[in-house]
Amino acid sequence: MFADRVDRVRARMQDLDVQVLLLSVGPELPYLTGYEAMPLERLTMLVLPVDGDATLLVPRLEAPRVVDRPDVFRLEAWDETDDPIARTAELVGGAPTVAVGDRMWSRFLVDLLPAVGVERWVRGNDVVGPIRAVKDAAEVEALLAAGAAADRVAAQLQSGQIPLRGRTEAEVSADIGRRLVDEGHHKVNFAIVAAGPNASSPHHEPGSTVIEDGQAVLCDFGGTMHGPGGVGYCSDMTRVVAVGSAPDDLLEAYAALEAAQQAAVHGAVVGVTCESVDRIARQRLVDAGWGEWFIHRTGHGIGIEEHEDPYIVEGNTTPLVAGHAFSVEPGVYPPGRWGIRLEDIVVATDDGPVACNRADHGLVVVDA
Repeated sequence: MFADRVDRVRARMQDLDVQVLLLSVGPELPYLTGYEAMPLERLTMLVLPVDGDATLLVPRLEAPRVVDRPDVFRLEAWDETDDPIARTAELVGGAPTVAVGDRMWSRFLVDLLPAVGVERWVRGNDVVGPIRAVKDAAEVEALLAAGAAADRVAAQLQSGQIPLRGRTEAEVSADIGRRLVDEGHHKVNFAIVAAGPNASSPHHEPGSTVIEDGQAVLCDFGGTMHGPGGVGYCSDMTRVVAVGSAPDDLLEAYAALEAAQQAAVHGAVVGVTCESVDRIARQRLVDAGWGEWFIHRTGHGIGIEEHEDPYIVEGNTTPLVAGHAFSVEPGVYPPGRWGIRLEDIVVATDDGPVACNRADHGLVVVDA
């Protein structure tokens, strides 16, 4: 699996005239090696030449965490008194064009710039991003498993098993997080809980607000589950529930939102552009009179990262291909009133879009 990915990356490096790819912390490293580096002040670096052996430089104290993959890389551990920047420069060997991972810390890049004498730097995502964006069968299965686990938590929310009334947003957020782990996630990435007017801020931080009767509560949550090769893949979904009852204007908006979201999911077929999926959702909300308060893109890609290519947004003319995985999550956020969002993860396939999330899409009223 990893060797095949490296081969595809090298083919793209040839197409882009890139001689060396440098990857430190960030999603590309586990994608190609199965190893996720800790974000330390000690340098970890995969030096991947377009031809020849790849070398994974790691601090010696981290070497026991690396699963040796001799068909992918040669492991080289460095000691506390060594100079890993100089060793990286030696391995780069005067290559004229080098791609560097988007997440590499600036402290390492600043030190590398004078040490390697590269003529041209390019973004590592330009090399690896389009390859990572197209998921293989094992990755799709991992996303489906993560989505199903998140669905089980959503079902608990919608059935009233997660108490809301009289609890703070922070308490409910922690409860959702624990349930994600109980359902198989090994890490919680986020659990947004926003009650009433707080939900008009799409990325509201759950706090001390106490949830009351008559409020709609937006819950956007996801985590990471181990997938192929031990690499984690993400879930991400949003559902809204109302405690006791919901105001009429919110019910009206939610009906339009649900129709817009489902239309966009069904329209996400192979061959259409990313921006066209965004337009489907956006136009439905405009026609219903709520478009003014749809203030973000319709979706983002997902995989090892919660947000990655492809982005479902106006201006992205990338056509969907089988294996693209992304969220479809329109929202409506009138300031100071309430906020609603409906989100599923969707995989484009040759047989049509497949949703990773099946939990009830309606505005469920709970008495909890």
